[in-house]
Amino acid sequence: MSTRITPVAAAEVPRLEDKTIQPIPANERHGKARDLFTIWFGSNIMIMTIVTGGLATTVFGLNFVPAIVGIIIGNVVGGIFMALHSAQGPQLGVAQMIQTRGQFGSYGALLIVVIVVIMYVGFFAANLVFGGEAMAAVNPGISVDAGIIIIGVVSVVATIFGYRLIHAYARILSVVAGVALLLAFAWILVVQGLPASFLDQGNFNWVGFMGTISVSALWQLAYAPYVSDYSRYMPQGTGSAPAFWASYSGCVLGTLFPMVLGALVGTLAATMSNDAGNVEIVGSLGAFLQPWTMIVIGIFCLGVAASNAMNLYCGVLCSLTIGQTFKPNWLPHAKTRSVAAIILFTLAVLIALFARDNFILFYTNFLSFLMYVLVPWTAINLVDYYLLRHGDYRVEDFFKRDGGVYGRFNWVAIGSYIAGALIQVPFSATAVYTGPLAAAMGGVDISWIVGLVVVAPLYYFAARVFRKKSDAAPFQAPAFATELI
Repeated sequence: MSTRITPVAAAEVPRLEDKTIQPIPANERHGKARDLFTIWFGSNIMIMTIVTGGLATTVFGLNFVPAIVGIIIGNVVGGIFMALHSAQGPQLGVAQMIQTRGQFGSYGALLIVVIVVIMYVGFFAANLVFGGEAMAAVNPGISVDAGIIIIGVVSVVATIFGYRLIHAYARILSVVAGVALLLAFAWILVVQGLPASFLDQGNFNWVGFMGTISVSALWQLAYAPYVSDYSRYMPQGTGSAPAFWASYSGCVLGTLFPMVLGALVGTLAATMSNDAGNVEIVGSLGAFLQPWTMIVIGIFCLGVAASNAMNLYCGVLCSLTIGQTFKPNWLPHAKTRSVAAIILFTLAVLIALFARDNFILFYTNFLSFLMYVLVPWTAINLVDYYLLRHGDYRVEDFFKRDGGVYGRFNWVAIGSYIAGALIQVPFSATAVYTGPLAAAMGGVDISWIVGLVVVAPLYYFAARVFRKKSDAAPFQAPAFATELI
C-alpha cells in the first residue's frame, strides 16, 4: 500500500523551489495564514529597521515622544495598504507584478516593474551597507566590505532555494530576533537606565514629525509590490481577512518595535554627544549593549540576510516578469532564478561597496523617491482589485502577449499613475527639491497623502467610465475575495 505525501506535509521541508512567475496550481498550495505573521515579523527585526527608526531623533531632530507617535502613526496606516496587497496572493496565486498587468496591461505594467526592480536593488544595497557596518562594529576582525559580502552570499543562497526556505528562515528569526529585541530594550532601559535629560533632547517640528510618519508609512508601502509573492502559495480558501490580519500584525509589530529602539538609541546618543545630526545608530547601539553587543547585533544581522533574501527573491521575479512580457511562452524555473539572483546580487554589491560612505544621505533620498513612485501604483492596484473587479481576474490572460482582456496598455491606469506622480511634486520636500506648496507649509511634506487622496478616486471613476464591455468581470467574485470591502 503506497503512502501519498500531501502538499501540506511536503511544505514543511524547505527544498529547492521550481516555480517562479507561473501560477501556483491548486495541488501545490500549502501553508496557513499564521505563516504570513512570522515571515513579516521575523524579517523586519533587523539593523536597517532600527536605523530607519533612528532617523526620527537624529536626521529629523525630534524629541523621543513625538518621534514614537510619528513612528506608530506611519506604521499603523501604511500597514493597511501592505496587508491589502498580501490578501491578493491566495486568491490569484501569482506574483504581485504579474497581477499588475490586470491594471496596466501587459506592456503598460513594465513601467511599474522596472521601477520595482530598481527599488529591490536599492534596498538590497542599503541592507548590505548597514549590515556590513554592524558586523564590523561587533567584530573588529571583519571589515565593512567583508560584512557586505558575507550577508550578500547568505541572501543569495536563500533566494536560490526560494519560497519555503525563506519562510522557514523567518519562522526561526521570529523567535530568536524577538528575544534579542527584548534583551536590547531591557538592557538599555532597566540595566543602564535613561539620563534625566532624556526627554529634553531634540524638539518638536512639523517637518520632522511628518517626515517620520512618511518614512514609517513608506516602510510598509515598500512591501506592497511583493507582499503577495509570499502568500501566493496559500490555499485559495485561506480567505482575505485571515491573510490581511496575519500580514498586518506581523509587519506592523515587527517594524514598530525595532524602529522605537532606533529612536531610543538616537536620543540617548544625541544626549551624550549634543549633536544629533552626527549620531551613528549602529555604533551607538553596539556601545549601549555591552557586553551583549556581539550576540544581539549578530542576530539582527541574520535579520538583514533574511530581508535581503526577500528583496532579492522578488527582484528576480520582477526581472523574469520583464523577460516573459516579450516571450509569453517562456516560464522560467529554478536554474533561471539562480542566474538572475547572482546577477542582481552582483549589481547590488557593487552599489554597496562604492556608495557606502555617507550612505545615510543616499538612503534618506532613496526613501523619498520611492514614496512618489509607489503611492500612485498602490492606490490603482487596490482600487482595481477591491472596488472594481472584486478580486475576479482572468489569470491566464496575464501571460498573453496582447494582455488578453486587459490589453497591452491600459491608458486609464497609466494616465492615473502619471497624474498621481505629478500631483505630488508641488507638495514634496527633499534635499534635492522642495515644491512650492511644501515650501509654503514650512517644508512639511504631505505629498504621499495627496497622492493617495487624488489617485484613488481619479482611477475609480475614470475606469468605470472608460472600461470596455469585454473587460468586464465574467462572474461575481467569490465571497472571501470581498470580505475586506
